[in-house]
Amino acid sequence: MQKLLNGLVAFQNSVFENERELFSRLATGQSPDTLLITCSDSRISPDMLLQARPGELFVMRNAGNIVPPYGQGGGEAATLEYAVAVLKVKDIVVLGHSDCGAMKALLSPESVTSLPAVANWLSQAESTRRVVVDNHGDLPKEEMLDKTIGLNVLRQLDNLRTHPAVASRLEKGDLHLHAWVYRIKDGTVLAFDARSRSYMPLAGKEVAVAG
Repeated sequence: MQKLLNGLVAFQNSVFENERELFSRLATGQSPDTLLITCSDSRISPDMLLQARPGELFVMRNAGNIVPPYGQGGGEAATLEYAVAVLKVKDIVVLGHSDCGAMKALLSPESVTSLPAVANWLSQAESTRRVVVDNHGDLPKEEMLDKTIGLNVLRQLDNLRTHPAVASRLEKGDLHLHAWVYRIKDGTVLAFDARSRSYMPLAGKEVAVAG
């Protein structure tokens, strides 16, 4: 805790003072262009990864970067609706990541039998688990996990499309969905390419958007 307190003091005395004009503008409202949906994993730092400044990202986080279908979520649905209908974000990025503990648990349901809340939450990704196990069950463990992580991100894009606010904006053509996976070990971000139907490395320019 002391480390956090020291960081707070450094922020107030240095960062805030140097960015006083920015924070003065942000004090009266926000207008982010992007909603980023990612995992709660402590190794994921969206602002650091994307070098985003305060006010540029509207972030929603939970275990496994899961978006419940419309009518099945609580806080996730409210956050999504506000971002799309009120803030008018132009892009939604679902960002999965390597070595995801939630996806490991999804593939090994017995590992969370003593964690009923976790098991219930992950049940929303059962279709991901079933597709991977039934169609890629012969893959080595690490490859199967990678396959699960990538497929889970795509499943969340499907779920996003069930939300009325998202469906309406997609129909208008002024909202775009992106499926990304961050590899912690080497800093690479892979994006799902709609043309090749596969994940490809991002290198300064987006591939064909997923939706």
